[in-house]
Parts: sequence; C-alpha cells; structure tokens
Amino acid sequence: MQTVVVGTSGTTADDVIAVAREGARVELSAEARTALAEARSIVDALAAKPEPVYGVSTGFGALATRHISPELRAQLQRNIVRSHAAGMGPRVEREVVRALMFLRLKTVCSGYTGVRPEVAQTMAAVLNAGITPVVHEYGSLGCSGDLAPLSHCALALMGEGDAEGPDGTVRPAGELLAEHGIEPVELREKEGLALLNGTDGMLGMLIMALADLDRLYKSADITAALSLEALLGTEKVLAPELHTVRPHPGQGASAANMLAVLKGSGLTGHFQEEEAPRVQDAYSVRCAPQVAGAGRDTMAHARLVADRELASAVDNPIVLRGGTSQAEGSGGGRVESNGNFHGAPVAYVLDFLAVAAADLGSISERRTDRLLDKNRSHGLPPFLADDAGVDSGLMIAQYTQAALVSEMKRLAVPASADSIPSSAMQEDHVSMGWSAARKLRTAVGNLARIIAVELYAATRAIELRRHLTPAPASQAAIAALRAAGVEGPGPDRFLAPDLEAAEAFVRDGKLVAAVEPVTGPLA
Repeated sequence: MQTVVVGTSGTTADDVIAVAREGARVELSAEARTALAEARSIVDALAAKPEPVYGVSTGFGALATRHISPELRAQLQRNIVRSHAAGMGPRVEREVVRALMFLRLKTVCSGYTGVRPEVAQTMAAVLNAGITPVVHEYGSLGCSGDLAPLSHCALALMGEGDAEGPDGTVRPAGELLAEHGIEPVELREKEGLALLNGTDGMLGMLIMALADLDRLYKSADITAALSLEALLGTEKVLAPELHTVRPHPGQGASAANMLAVLKGSGLTGHFQEEEAPRVQDAYSVRCAPQVAGAGRDTMAHARLVADRELASAVDNPIVLRGGTSQAEGSGGGRVESNGNFHGAPVAYVLDFLAVAAADLGSISERRTDRLLDKNRSHGLPPFLADDAGVDSGLMIAQYTQAALVSEMKRLAVPASADSIPSSAMQEDHVSMGWSAARKLRTAVGNLARIIAVELYAATRAIELRRHLTPAPASQAAIAALRAAGVEGPGPDRFLAPDLEAAEAFVRDGKLVAAVEPVTGPLA
C-alpha cells in the first residue's frame, strides 16, 4: 500500500487522490513534527498572558469580544466543535470526507496552526484506520472554511458523533476509535478552531473533479472523432496548421487527439460524394476542438488555482514565527487574524468548470441528435433503428441525453455569484464554494453519461456503414465496448443496461485505454 508523507510545504493532487480514493496510508514527517511543536509553543505562551488573543483566549466570530478564562478554554474548544457540527441532509461520499480530512491534516502540519503534534497524529491514525466521519451535504457557506463538514470530522477525533468503519457500517465514532486503539483527543487552546477553518472540502472536490474531467475530455475527443467518422465528415479541419493560427493550447490538443483517432479511416472524406455535396460539416462536428479545447484551458487554470491552494496553509488566526504584533508569543512568534479562509479562488474555478462541462455536454448531444436524424445523418437509418417504424432505435436514448444536458445547464448557474450573510453580519460575504463543488460533482457524473450516449450512437452508426472501414483506433474502441457488454446494431431491446455499461466504460477510463495502444498517449 502506498504511503503519503505529510511535511510542512503542502501536498500534491496525486497525494490527495491516493489518500481519498486509493486508501493510501499517511505519515507525518520529522520536519512536520518539529514545526507543530514550535508553533504550539507560541500558542501556549500566548495562552499564559493576560491579554486576550483571538482564537486562543476569546470567543469566535461575532462572539470574539469575550475574553475566556483559562479554566473554560478546553470547554470552549469542545463546544465550538459540537455546536458547529450542525450539518443536515444526505451523507457526503467517503472519498470527499477522506480528501477533506487529509487536506486539513496538510494545513495542520504546516506549522501555522498551533495544533499539538499528538492531534495531528490522531488525524493520521483515523485516516489509516479507514474511519470516515459522517459528514452531511449542507452546512458550509464556503467562508470561515467548510465549517460544518470539518466540524463533523473534528467531532469524530473527540470520540463523538458517528462514523463509517472500514467495513462500511456506520457506528458511534468512539467505538470505532477504541477498536483501533486510538485515543480521543482532548482539545486545548486554538485547536478546535484550527480543525474547522479551511477550504479543504471544496479543494478536495476540485482535485477529484479535475482528475475525472481529464479522462472525460479525452473521451469526448474520441467520441467526437467517432461521430465525425459516422457522419462521413472531413478530418481536414483538424490539421495542425489550422490550429496554430489560433494558438489556444487546449484547442490544439483536442484537434490532435481527434486526428490521431481518425488516422487511417476509410469513412472520412466522403462528404463530397453525396447527391448534395457538403462544403462544410456542421458546427457540432467542425468546432469540436474549439469547444473541448476551451474547456481544457479552463481546467488548466483550475489546476493552477488548486496547486496554489495545495501549497497554502489556510487557518484563522494563523501562527507566525518571528516579527511583532499585538499578539506576541515566545521567541517573537505571533498569532494574526486574516481572511485566507475565504473560498472565492476555489469557488470561481469550480463554477467555471461546471460551465465548461455543460457546454461540452451540449455539443455532444447535438452530434448524437444529428446521427439519429435521417435528414442530417447522410444515409443512416432513422434513429439508427433496425427496422424504422417497427423499431424506435435510439430515439429515447437521446431523450435521456437531452434531459441530462438540460440539467447540466442548470448546474452551470454559478454558486459563487451568490452570498448570504451569517454570524450576526460578522461574516457578511461568503463564497458558496462548497455548493459550487457539490454541483460540479453532479455535473461531472452527468457528463460521463452524456458522452456514453454519444459513444453508443456513434459506434452503432459506424457499424451500420458496413461497406466502409473505420480507423484502427475506432475499431479498437468498438471492439472494447462490445467486449464490455454493450451490444451493437439490431432490433429494439432493453436499452438501460447497455447505456449503464457504456457509462461505466467511459467513466472508468476504459474508452481511453482501448484507444491509446493504437494512437499513443492522448493529450
């Protein structure tokens, strides 16, 4: 099993995926342990002073004006976790919670939070034991961090609330900790707040969405190429020199992918042999690289934001070693309030990605519709039916795809354009980044289904062109799809199982895996 070592300088997207999805073990580096101890000494020194310091010896948010006496501070930390664990709605997926916990641990280990080393070690132990706190859909406004989701995780560290064990059964967190020999933490000054105050949930979902979208954009290039073949279109619009004159990197990559898939095709170039020769293919075919490429460039910007966030230590207040401030600790260290918990940078790109995914789904559906329309499919039977009229073919598969596209457009409405005040107007502008992340997860799932329907239609259409030979890469894709249990042309049958199998084929990267041995690695 892979082991991810957490240091003081952030982490990588690959490490997040390894922990969240693959169950990688987590260890703290010696450097992280040293940084944790040094930052904690600053907090302890401040806690011993009579002057109030936010997050150490005061209340929180709109209650920050109250100075908390030493005997109440442990209770204060417990109370903030308990009161903030106020989520509602369905459970959030296990991989999201694991990403959230790991990313919070990453910030804790930076040495900027003032959390004791033993608390960080307990966080790692919970991850390694496969214990996943129950986190609910609703409870984050994406500002002051993902408060309720992180609070449910912190609650489990205290041995309270519910969690899912490695066997998938939900039980009291205290029981699960005891079974794995993990002592519940007794929180001290600042620690409760430090466990709650980060953009970790929305960042984890962004990283996983980018990983999924990378596969889906390659899959979309493949299916677009298959549709171009099935429609007897021209590959000349994919020539590299046409894309260098408009040098958007994503556009060039998508065009190159499509061209690689179409190499050696016997179906392309027949558009001028028809009774009414075409001068150009429709936009949904001809402009496929421009639309998919714009989405790829949006993903590149989102990765830049994610990488910056992965290198960040997001907390409020934050512990700084050295310098002067109204809140000085030992050795010149200090604690400073800040606004780094605001989720706007992450929220924006989550919304950008939802817009790009909706547009990619939209153009995919237009190609599918063209394949099914006998007036625009250039010789294919209506709805790709075996005996049109007796058979309906893929008519309702396109309905399903259209319904998904319609929902994608609704999901593209940005969450980050909204803000709603909270905490007695102290937190009067919020990012709604968690909401942006949740709807993006839905959009990514829908996009896989939309591409799967196009793949199902395009492969059937190519097989109906029996007198022409498709490209070797197309043949490989069709063979792998059929081997996966997705049937080809024939009389009407129960379509849902075929569509479900096609979805899994796309979602799990099997389409890309089938094609790349022929084309070489796709961009």
